[in-house]
Amino acid sequence: MKTVEVFADVRCPFTHVGLRRLVEQRTLRGIDVRLRVCAWPLELVNVADLDAGLIAEEVDALRSQVAPDLFAAFDAGAFPSSSLPALGLAAAGYDRDIRLGERVSLALRDAFFEEGRDIAKQDELDRVAASFGLPPGLNAAESVHGDWHEGQARGVIGSPHFFVDEMSFFCPALDIDRTNGHLRITPSRSTFDAFIDECLAA
Repeated sequence: MKTVEVFADVRCPFTHVGLRRLVEQRTLRGIDVRLRVCAWPLELVNVADLDAGLIAEEVDALRSQVAPDLFAAFDAGAFPSSSLPALGLAAAGYDRDIRLGERVSLALRDAFFEEGRDIAKQDELDRVAASFGLPPGLNAAESVHGDWHEGQARGVIGSPHFFVDEMSFFCPALDIDRTNGHLRITPSRSTFDAFIDECLAA
């Protein structure tokens, strides 16, 4: 069975859009493809934390220009102080089963972007874990760092970066441009269609 890999940060709004659209197409086409979301912790990649104001600007642009159905309850005031705890929980899910890992990874993004929850807080992580029958306090930190180093070796350039068979796609759902200080985001239909076809090919 085919596996699509993506290196991404859990606080990246572009990843949230890309994963949602891929899962929607997978469901519509009725094709069983596994999705492995690997950790690409931008706070380690950039040696600096993500800026909550910048992420809020990206969310506003995505919501107004591309995805009005997403980011329903995003709250910059509940911006997580770090991605590492949530990435650690997702990695723990993947350590048990690839499908469980996918479900945990998507649920964490929904908790942050759709429910306005601070997924750096342990009680929020434990709430997500419990919804999948997992014990509290799970954090596969070694797997997170392992993913990060693997991404470096494979030439990951940003979040999200997808790998499908021998092909790779960086942020395939969107064209992103900043002109005169304004963020402009448009769907990249041709690139996205080629990406989806490659992901969901038999």
